[in-house]
Amino acid sequence: MGLASAVVRSLERALANVRAMRITLPSGTPAELVEHAGATVGVVITPDIFGMRPLFDDHAARLAREWGVATCVVEPFPGLDLGPEVEPRMAAVAGLDDDRHLADLEAAADALGTERIGLIGFCMGGMYCFKAARSDRFDRIASFYGMIRMPPGWVGPGHREPLEHLAAGHPDRVLAIIGDLDPYTPPADVEALAATGVTVVRYPEAEHGFAHAPERPAHRPDDAADAFERSRRWLVG
Repeated sequence: MGLASAVVRSLERALANVRAMRITLPSGTPAELVEHAGATVGVVITPDIFGMRPLFDDHAARLAREWGVATCVVEPFPGLDLGPEVEPRMAAVAGLDDDRHLADLEAAADALGTERIGLIGFCMGGMYCFKAARSDRFDRIASFYGMIRMPPGWVGPGHREPLEHLAAGHPDRVLAIIGDLDPYTPPADVEALAATGVTVVRYPEAEHGFAHAPERPAHRPDDAADAFERSRRWLVG
């Protein structure tokens, strides 16, 4: 069998083991579940401020195929019709509630039904990864450029600071992917994050959002590939 044929056969086997579907969590929050036959590790995905969309459906399916895991993407703004623009979404963050979103992430973990559960998140979702470190439900967590301190416009009655959640939880379970040129993660905040016991990996030339959205000008393919591979080893082994 030639190399090309072997690759095609491998891809066909991976696709045969994966099944994607929309589900509704007990709270009424929508989620995208990708089952993977025989998977012993599940990965909950908490997306960026733009929420569930084809980009994250694709991420969920890709990670399921390439990592051999089950995945579940959770919508961060359930019940809100915010549209595609960022401004209404930025304004809506203050009205979110840490406890409710964490309950949805844990419900997504239950839906995966695997022996081990990881959590991965991006931008705002990366911030919620830091907050979710207070939970016992996640064996390992990978945060991509999550906000270490709440931006002023996001502060609301349902929020606590990410560093407070980390201090009350399991910072040793967390891998933080950080771009050194990211204004949301300034050096003093990164130092405070590392001091909690989080494992920090820094990319010197990277800006915010450099890994998960190829259409962004900030995207850095080589750094993105390295960050995802580090996350795979952290979450899956």
